[in-house]
Amino acid sequence: MFAPGATLASLRAERPLIHQITNYVVMNETANATLALGALPVMAHAAEEVEEMVGLARALVVNIGTLSPPWVEAMLAAGKAANARGIPVVLDPVGAGATRYRTETAKRLLDGIDVTVLRGNAGEVATLVGVKAEVRGVESIAAADDPAELARTAARTLELVASVTGPVDHVSDGVRTLSVANGHELLATVTGTGCMSSAITGCFLAANPAPLEAAAEALAAFGLAGEDAASVAKGPGTFHAALYDALYALTPDSLDERARIS
Repeated sequence: MFAPGATLASLRAERPLIHQITNYVVMNETANATLALGALPVMAHAAEEVEEMVGLARALVVNIGTLSPPWVEAMLAAGKAANARGIPVVLDPVGAGATRYRTETAKRLLDGIDVTVLRGNAGEVATLVGVKAEVRGVESIAAADDPAELARTAARTLELVASVTGPVDHVSDGVRTLSVANGHELLATVTGTGCMSSAITGCFLAANPAPLEAAAEALAAFGLAGEDAASVAKGPGTFHAALYDALYALTPDSLDERARIS
């Protein structure tokens, strides 16, 4: 039995700090999405402070969209500090499969950190479990496996919750697999919506100690916001602005009533 509305209500009451080591392209977007939903973002990536900062947070989101060696070391340090404190970690392996460096970095992070939720598109996740996939730049073009089976395979292989996003999202812990049917095609026309969904996943993990349920609830909430934003948008530009408004306006009751998790 899912209660995404209760998770959202708890999140807004507690306003947890979400530490995000993310990329230059989406820092503003993920910070604003986090605030609009009701949590607090901090975007700290300096190796000198990440361990201290993560100790103040309720979740850590690591996103490899714009990589550099110092950032990778900071991600590892923050992840290990989060693990030591029992703080959940979300990894977004942006563009894994596009270049060797991205793929190797994502695998290094998976090896060095106890990741709670891996949130990526089908091509990225497939790459990390050895399934044939095509990734162009940071976009997934195709993956050989069925998305639900891919999520199960990734969860079992990597021993985490795998959150594979697409037209229908699939979330698995290797035993149970959930599908989330909320969303809108305009989400694919705006830069950073995948990264935003990872940030929102961190928010829900901070308010719900059950990773599978939290990951599915997060995708349902973000998908619903996409649906609501699309209903008033004239195109990608107005959709982008409306997405923050929709996250802000989302209520626990509407989330419970309209979340399509099965």
